[in-house]
Amino acid sequence: MTTAPLLKLLTWLSPAFPVGGFSYSHGLETVIAESVVHDRQSLQAWIAALIAHGSGWTDAVLLTEAWNASTTADAARIADIAELADALVPSLERRRESLSQGAAFLTAARAWRTDALLPPFGDPTPYCVAVGATAAAHAVPLAPTLTAWLHGFASNLTSIAMRAVPLGQTDGVAVLAALEPLILDTAARAAVSSLDDLGACALHSDIAAMRHETLTVRLFIS
Repeated sequence: MTTAPLLKLLTWLSPAFPVGGFSYSHGLETVIAESVVHDRQSLQAWIAALIAHGSGWTDAVLLTEAWNASTTADAARIADIAELADALVPSLERRRESLSQGAAFLTAARAWRTDALLPPFGDPTPYCVAVGATAAAHAVPLAPTLTAWLHGFASNLTSIAMRAVPLGQTDGVAVLAALEPLILDTAARAAVSSLDDLGACALHSDIAAMRHETLTVRLFIS
């Protein structure tokens, strides 16, 4: 990958990119409140399960599909993928998380004249679909995009835990370091995936996301 696409990924998937990721815990706040996630080891296991078997994997497959469709400017196919990604979200708050960040990403990415490059596939657009389609439109290779996407996913959840458990920065960095092999392996698998590979079994996370709206005290939107 040349330097120019790398710069785009560093910006688009940086915590500073204005999609509001810091506001969404992806149901993690629920299991922190229940002491299921309470230290470095339990946080690492939680995120690893999501990447390998849950929403991290599902979103990576959908990102790949959006990337492939965008390379041929297939607006109808991208719209179908967006609809499927929306339908697969298991709860109201997680749906708000996906669609709100997708809309914010497309708005912020206009600084790179995204509207002139992306086919018109309408709204709402789930976050993973928005990133995949935009990356392809700017000739950013798929494998690095998936790696950066999954790393950003893990980084945001780690940041949530650092604030809500709380965990120290040293523990947070250790979690991300330990997850690197899994992120690389998952990105490689997702890069050659198809919709036939869709599937998730991280049911505890899905239930935690559903129960989040009933928490007495909430710091996060999801």
